[in-house]
Amino acid sequence: MRYAVLGTGIVGRTLAARLASLGHEVVIGTRDPGATAGRAEYADWQAGQPGVRLAGFAEAARDGDTLVNATGGQVSIAALTEADAAHLDGKVLIDVANPLDFSQGFPPRLEPVDTDSLGELIQRTFPGLRVVKTLNTMNCLVMVDPGRVAGEHHVFLSGEDADAKKAVRELLHSFGWPEGSILDLGGIETARGAEMLLPVWLRLMGSLGHTDFNFHIQGASSPSSPSSSSSSSSD
Repeated sequence: MRYAVLGTGIVGRTLAARLASLGHEVVIGTRDPGATAGRAEYADWQAGQPGVRLAGFAEAARDGDTLVNATGGQVSIAALTEADAAHLDGKVLIDVANPLDFSQGFPPRLEPVDTDSLGELIQRTFPGLRVVKTLNTMNCLVMVDPGRVAGEHHVFLSGEDADAKKAVRELLHSFGWPEGSILDLGGIETARGAEMLLPVWLRLMGSLGHTDFNFHIQGASSPSSPSSSSSSSSD
């Protein structure tokens, strides 16, 4: 497969390196390739990833069969706009970003939130894309190596296109996620809940003092039906 990872931060670099290690052809996209290549942090990483090509957003999106949005959530729409809708139509976009707004300091706020989500915003703005929200509820090292966290834990999927979800599910398997750890939440509107886990995640990071953790959904051994578990009463 040919993957275009949009975003050259730690998340984008981690995903690009993992994809390349699996034998995929990978291009990593940025707004200004010259400026990015000149950053010491990126140059050091690139030296260890000779098979990963650096390109502008439009070139990367043109060359990738599947796209990964690893840009900062507040600039994702601008980055995809620069990538050009003509290079996006019909392609799967794996959206791992979160709409973190640091304008008022730390901890960041989410914008949009509650009645909307970044995943939905991307899907509305670029209707030709097949957006799948996933992997946004954990550290990037756990994304590509779930074995870093002991025991059972989960990754979520949100999106409208069944075939796109199937393709993303297969990629998650190749990262090491077992089938039982992948929870399909439903349509792209369910990205709201996944994104709203981030404030909890940030507080857990502060409390635990590290990022090697993830969410595990533990169900009852004999789950009750929705009607029998209602909190309303007729008394």
